[in-house]
Amino acid sequence: MRVIAAKTLRLYWEKEPRAGQALKSWFYEADQASWESPQALKQQYRNASILTGKRVVFNIRGNDFRLIVDVEYPLKLVFVVWIGTHAEYDKIDARTIAYVKAD
Repeated sequence: MRVIAAKTLRLYWEKEPRAGQALKSWFYEADQASWESPQALKQQYRNASILTGKRVVFNIRGNDFRLIVDVEYPLKLVFVVWIGTHAEYDKIDARTIAYVKAD
C-alpha cells in the first residue's frame, strides 16, 4: 500500500516521541501490505476498527494513540486522516473528521 501524507505521521512523532516507534512500525507494515478489502486488513490488524468501507481506526502503542485512515483498496492507497491521543480521539467524530494538511 502507498501511504499518503506520511509527513503527518513524522510531524506527529516529532511532537509526541512516545508514539514514534509504534507509528514507524505501523507505517512499515502498511507500506508492505497489499490489502484487497477491509476483511484482509482485519486479518493483519484484529484490533483495527472498520468504520465504513474505507475508514479505519488503528490503535497505536497499545491504545495510547489512535490513527484514522481512509483506505482505497483498488488503488492500494492509504490516506492518513488524523492522529492523536486516545483522549483527543474521544472528542472527535471519527466517521466524519476530514484531513487537515500538516504544515
